[in-house]
Amino acid sequence: MLDYSLLYPLNTATRFSMKLDGMWKFAIDFDSVGMEGNWASGIPGHDMIPVPASFQDFYTDKSIREFAGDVWYETDVMIPSSMKGKKVFIRFGAATHRAEVFLNGRKIAQHEGGFLPFLADITDSSDYGRVNRLVVKVNNELTETNIPCGMNITLSNGRKMNKPYFDFFNYSGLQRSVYLMAVPDGGISDIDFSFSVAASSADIAYTIKTDGSGSILLELFDEDGALAASAEGKDGVIHLENPHLWNVRDAYLYEAVITQKENGEIVDTYSIPVGIREVRIRGAEILINGSPVYLKGFGKHEDNEITGRGFSFGVMKRDYELMKWIGANSFRTSHYPYDEEMYRMADREGFLIIDEVPAVGLFESLTNFFDAGTGKGAHSFFSKPTTPVLLNAHLKAVEEMIQRDKNHPSVIAWSLLNEPESTDENSVPYFTALFDLARDLDVQKRPRTFAMEVSSSPTKCKCYHLSDFISLNRYYGWYILGGYEITEAEERFRKEMDEWQSLNLGKPFIFSEYGADTLSTEHKIPSVMWSQEYQCEMLEMLHRVFDSYSFVKGEQVWNFADFQTTEGLMRVNGNKKGIFTRSRQPKDAAYLLKRRWENLPLDYKSEGK
Repeated sequence: MLDYSLLYPLNTATRFSMKLDGMWKFAIDFDSVGMEGNWASGIPGHDMIPVPASFQDFYTDKSIREFAGDVWYETDVMIPSSMKGKKVFIRFGAATHRAEVFLNGRKIAQHEGGFLPFLADITDSSDYGRVNRLVVKVNNELTETNIPCGMNITLSNGRKMNKPYFDFFNYSGLQRSVYLMAVPDGGISDIDFSFSVAASSADIAYTIKTDGSGSILLELFDEDGALAASAEGKDGVIHLENPHLWNVRDAYLYEAVITQKENGEIVDTYSIPVGIREVRIRGAEILINGSPVYLKGFGKHEDNEITGRGFSFGVMKRDYELMKWIGANSFRTSHYPYDEEMYRMADREGFLIIDEVPAVGLFESLTNFFDAGTGKGAHSFFSKPTTPVLLNAHLKAVEEMIQRDKNHPSVIAWSLLNEPESTDENSVPYFTALFDLARDLDVQKRPRTFAMEVSSSPTKCKCYHLSDFISLNRYYGWYILGGYEITEAEERFRKEMDEWQSLNLGKPFIFSEYGADTLSTEHKIPSVMWSQEYQCEMLEMLHRVFDSYSFVKGEQVWNFADFQTTEGLMRVNGNKKGIFTRSRQPKDAAYLLKRRWENLPLDYKSEGK
């Protein structure tokens, strides 16, 4: 059984899951004495903190907000005697960026990578029928050997400080739900679906893995609860006539119920939503179920006031309602996989997701947002002695992301890097390994891409040929020729697009980032940078360029909402490129985008028109 993932936690006739969310005991290891002091058996003090949540924004002490090092969590868990005979786990939705897990003082698991689930197997270490003490040490230090990349320094007072190579705050801690789970020993461990859609029928290929033996029955129910089809065996193909397809902003979800039996007795049962849809790239078009789509939406962040990157159902609901209001149909999970509840909601709402691995900061710069945005070149990141270690961590993150998210109909593509250095020959084998792995792991063979900053130009980038569609992050009119020079910015932008066009790549292009910082309080006529008027003028200029090229098949503005960053001269308490404020209220640009997106047809610029 995989130690880093498991099917989404459910309660069924054979499975038990319970959230351990709530107030946990908490301690910051300022002096790095936790291990020596046996905090693994119980942490000192009486401080309590919510789980899930980032720890940084609860406190009034700046040394806590900026802390780099180990933080410790503790809670008591009653593990019922009825769980004996099953496989028992603690499942962490994420621990940013690395964790060690202890049960009753004994180390039971560790994991590196801050945005995907992992398991701690406590089957043989639990004290059944009693309260068990669960302690987690979480480390949030940034390195060049794990993603996202950065470094840390030591200040004159002896405190460490993280220096990210990326433009969002390094929120950390137990930021997603923690579950106690019990599943049948030898039960269902993995499921794969892939689809082939025809004019009036569909084939669903499936593979079901178990850790035991016995027979498998798969039953497919429609949204009314009626049985639509069934099949026996661990793999096969289900054929449906006149199926309900999952479509953009028009979702339809079947329910697959899987039953495993041995000697006539039920061993395990599990259910999973199934959206029947096919994703393909054909020439310069993105096709869902054979029909062209134009992406309209956002780069986003998991970011909200007080709880930071901690998941909130309330914030999620508000975000989806705003995306529906504005006429969006897609978003990219910049710059890491989100909480899986976001994907389940997208499945229900019919949103398209470009799912991104946490590969940001692969461009050595403490002001990456500026250096990358202005096209500052770099030529050494993938030729360091530590590159093989980084690549292994990166490959593992790709595997974990695909393993978790492969069955979501909302996920239509994998983004394998954001704004990496791609102008040096050393980047080619690194990128190739990622793209090959993603293709090998995904039975649906979704398209793969990476988001390119401006130095990854058509004449300098060594890796764009690997992408199934081209994703461009472009800030003409902001980092490049802003303000009164915006007319020059448009000309420069068109010149670059003409260069791309001359390559005749025969692939779709999307703009995975574009935008301008704007303070919601600022208005000025004539406009100036940072005013709402300028944000709208710049978006209109960029849209004129998008509309001029038939191979541009999507626009995902940066950013959905204002978000927190490291403090600095270029940031006014965070990144203010949001179309909505951090408290999820619209800026003027929201109404501009609403008018545009509501009037752009889903098949805008399709080759058949």
